[in-house]
Amino acid sequence: MSPIAFTITLVLVTVLLSIAAFNDNRLADKLILWPAKMNRPGEYYRLLTSGFIHADWMHLLFNMFTLFFIGRAVEQAFLMYGLTPWLYVLMYLAGIVVASLPSFLRKRNNPYYRSLGASGGVAAVLFSLVYFAPWAELYIYFLPVPNIVFAILYLIYSVYMSKRGNSTINHDAHFWGAIFGFVFTLLIEPSHGANFLQQLLSFRF
Repeated sequence: MSPIAFTITLVLVTVLLSIAAFNDNRLADKLILWPAKMNRPGEYYRLLTSGFIHADWMHLLFNMFTLFFIGRAVEQAFLMYGLTPWLYVLMYLAGIVVASLPSFLRKRNNPYYRSLGASGGVAAVLFSLVYFAPWAELYIYFLPVPNIVFAILYLIYSVYMSKRGNSTINHDAHFWGAIFGFVFTLLIEPSHGANFLQQLLSFRF
């Protein structure tokens, strides 16, 4: 597979499933994170499948735009450090699950709570990139933005939207996914830890 094939595959699968769920409420209800319905192990698959459907086109495009551009860089970084890209896929999928767990545990007695979106996995990938290259620049609408600045803005947006509430989008998942992605990458590639600190402290205005 090409160096960015895994990212493209994740994007395509998510887009196709999300579009299918847009047009099929029964499918959406089957895949969505719905803690009140998850009273037996046979329903725990929702911790993962909820990351492959989205609330609307804007939600889908925002997550997949971020994953496409950031995921390619992370996938290549994994290869550069001799890590199998399957670890990258594992990080993304586990990020979705780990980021969904707090909401699942807190909302088990709320029959009205449901959430969906790839936020946890995307945040994990984003903070993996921050670990490898905090000051490398992404181009957002032709504007260069350092990875760590984009990551901080991403979390601020998530906290703001979480406090607003009234949405099935699990914005809290951004925070937990981010923590997971950074720690996961540190554990599988600890030799880069000192380099990360050096890069972080070497920034000059």
